[in-house]
Amino acid sequence: MQRSVPFHPCDAEESHVTLYLYEITPDATDAAAVGQLLKTLDAEIAGGGGELIEAQVTAQRRRVFAIAEFAQDAHALDATQLATAAIAGPHQVRLVGADLSVLKAARPQAGYLVEWDLPADLDMESYLARKKANAPKYADVPEVQFLRTYVREDMDKCLCFYDAPDEAAVRRARDAVSTPIDRLYGLDGPLT
Repeated sequence: MQRSVPFHPCDAEESHVTLYLYEITPDATDAAAVGQLLKTLDAEIAGGGGELIEAQVTAQRRRVFAIAEFAQDAHALDATQLATAAIAGPHQVRLVGADLSVLKAARPQAGYLVEWDLPADLDMESYLARKKANAPKYADVPEVQFLRTYVREDMDKCLCFYDAPDEAAVRRARDAVSTPIDRLYGLDGPLT
C-alpha cells in the first residue's frame, strides 16, 4: 500500500503559542520512578503556565523527551525538584509534519525516535524545503509511518518520530529520504 505523507508546517506560529523541548535523564530507570517523574513533570509545566503535549520515554527508560506548549516563555525545570540526573532545555522547537491540534487530540503512539544533529550550515528555510521535497519518498517504505518532527529553532538538531516494525525499517525509511541518523531509540510509548 502506497501512503502519501502530508507535509504540515508548524501551526504554533499561527496560534501564537510556542513549543519547547525538554530532554531529561532520569535518576532511576524503573517504571514506577519514571512514571512518577512524568506526573511531576506534568504538574511543574502546568504550574508554569504550560501544557505537556507529549513525553516519549526510551525503551530502557534512560531518556525522556518532553514537548510542552507555552503561551509565554517556557518554564525552567529544576533537576533536583524532578529528582533527575540532568535536564536539557527548554529549547524552542517547531512541529513539522503534523498538526498540533490533531496531535493534542490523538496523542499518537510512536515506536521509534531518531535524533539528527543538523549540519551547521543548514537554516530553517532550507530544512523545511528539504523536508517537503523528501516527504513523498517515505512511500517507498510502506511498512514505516512517519509521524512528526520537532526541529529546534536554534537548528541544533531535530527529533523525528516513526511507527515501524523494527529499527531496520526505520533505517530504510531514513535512507529513502537521504537523511542520516545520529541516534535511534526504541520507545516505551507516550506517557502523558
